[in-house]
Amino acid sequence: MTLYRADPNHGVAWVTGGSSGIGRSLARDLASQGYAVAVTALDDDPIDTLIVETAQMPGKVVSFPCDVTDEPRMARTVAAIENGLGPIVLAIFNAGNYISTPGESLVVKDFRRSFEVNYFGIINGLVPVVEHMRVRARGHVVLVGSVTAYFGWPTTAAYGGTKAAINILAESLKYDFDKMNIRVQVINPGFVDTPLTEKNMLPMPGLMPVGRATRRMVRGIKSGGFEVTFPYRTSWPLKILGMLPRPLCRWVIGLTTSWKARPLHYERKPPNK
Repeated sequence: MTLYRADPNHGVAWVTGGSSGIGRSLARDLASQGYAVAVTALDDDPIDTLIVETAQMPGKVVSFPCDVTDEPRMARTVAAIENGLGPIVLAIFNAGNYISTPGESLVVKDFRRSFEVNYFGIINGLVPVVEHMRVRARGHVVLVGSVTAYFGWPTTAAYGGTKAAINILAESLKYDFDKMNIRVQVINPGFVDTPLTEKNMLPMPGLMPVGRATRRMVRGIKSGGFEVTFPYRTSWPLKILGMLPRPLCRWVIGLTTSWKARPLHYERKPPNK
């Protein structure tokens, strides 16, 4: 049996984290492909201008605001999309944040917040939407990860940890999702020029404009395999680097980032309660 792949004629695409960056550009690209796109963002991140921008496209964008960390409300959002717009055939879990975690200034709440948004923000939507897909015996789920999942980078203990967890989540679920005719993909983009990467302290080789990145993502969703990663000139060297013995991997990263030469930037913070 050929595993299901979403089609705009079958139903709705749902994109979380759709107010800016990758999510916003993805929603625009999907609307241009003819999808009715349900976009979820925070209540104070309206997508009114996105709706206007896509008004003349073959598809349409409809706002379903929600905080992805709110489990009950995410379940209600899935129900609202299904009841008001149509069956969700493509769910793209893109919402995320980046909090730098330098080793000299660790704060528990930074780790907790990273996992609440980046990881449990997926789980809170994945569980209810997959139940609908299971009943229909078809569906397509996309989890947005990162090349930082391949190995540890300086200052990414929280962010990279969430992205590694997302990759393991996708790999683990694939065994049973395949049997339910639910395609699961993980997208591990390289560095994309978004408000999120502006917070990054590290060198970002192969930094891509967001529009080019999301066009690659849409192509990968339509025709790619389990993992979609790009640009190859960045992602594949990093993937290979992640396969090397860890001391050698750390040496290369230390050399390319000149991390040992960087002074500590200690910011005194109150103890965690």
